[in-house]
Amino acid sequence: MSDTPVKQQSTAAFHAQAVASFAIAMVATAYGIFRLEADAWVRAFLGIAVLYLVTSAFTLAKVIRDRQEAGQIVSRVDQARLEKLLAEHDPFEKL
Repeated sequence: MSDTPVKQQSTAAFHAQAVASFAIAMVATAYGIFRLEADAWVRAFLGIAVLYLVTSAFTLAKVIRDRQEAGQIVSRVDQARLEKLLAEHDPFEKL
């Protein structure tokens, strides 16, 4: 019996929903900033702040994913070592 984790794959519908949600949120935010009754420099500052927030969120998501994948690789290596030791062990071997 193997305890190998099943790789979860997201569906095409989930991917499309995530992309659409992101696009709608960005368009709505840009529209709100554009229609804001404030000076141009205030709207520009808010636009830059939104872009900075978005890039920071992408970076954070990538770092979290990379750390999770690194942990899975280490776990797989440890599991392979344990399986090799168990396969080579003969409990009936005379000492």
